[in-house]
Amino acid sequence: MSEVTTNEYTEDGKLVRKIRSFVRREGRLTKGQEAAMEACWPTMGIDYQDTLLDWNQVFGNDNPVILEIGFGMGASLVEMAKNAPEKNFFGIEVHSPGVGACLSSAREAGVTNLRVMCHDAVEVFENMIPDSSLTTLQLFFPDPWHKKRHHKRRIVQLDFAEMVRQKLKLEEGIFHMATDWENYGEHMIEIMNQAPGYANTATDGDFIPRPEDRPLTKFEARGHRLGHGVWDIKFRRTK
Repeated sequence: MSEVTTNEYTEDGKLVRKIRSFVRREGRLTKGQEAAMEACWPTMGIDYQDTLLDWNQVFGNDNPVILEIGFGMGASLVEMAKNAPEKNFFGIEVHSPGVGACLSSAREAGVTNLRVMCHDAVEVFENMIPDSSLTTLQLFFPDPWHKKRHHKRRIVQLDFAEMVRQKLKLEEGIFHMATDWENYGEHMIEIMNQAPGYANTATDGDFIPRPEDRPLTKFEARGHRLGHGVWDIKFRRTK
């Protein structure tokens, strides 16, 4: 498993430097995670390339595609894939231990409708995800960047919302967000209300109850016991 790099060029096409994005095989992987990477990558892993994916080719069918950015250790993503074999699930995560853990769980669960990538999601979206091809984009519990001076680092910004919108299916594509930080939830609503081409699916206020198809994680269940809230948000692409 090789190191992944991105080339940086001058305006006249001269190579300036190679930027190392990550090394997929890292010392932090457990033996189990590493074994899962070795065993499952040929069938479930997708290598980064500067070419649009063909979902029918990737999954061998034309079922709806649900893409999740930043799936962590992949427990909920694997559970969703197991519970909905009539759908295809595609996960992008930059941390290789999480990818290894996800593949290990998927193998144990006998899941076949899941594919994963270990790469920067923005670059994948720019070069590999076909426009108007996703049924759902999931972004669950992204880094909230608590301090106000760091809010600009939050992934949910207008340019990100537009990037997602272009990849969602028109009229039916859903951008589903969830956070356990109320301030970030309010930030998400503020951004999405400004983003063109979206409509909030909530019918009572800005937020929706946790959908049954989003598994309750151990972390989230513990938060509920401690009285912490979780805010789910769904916006539909309208144009």
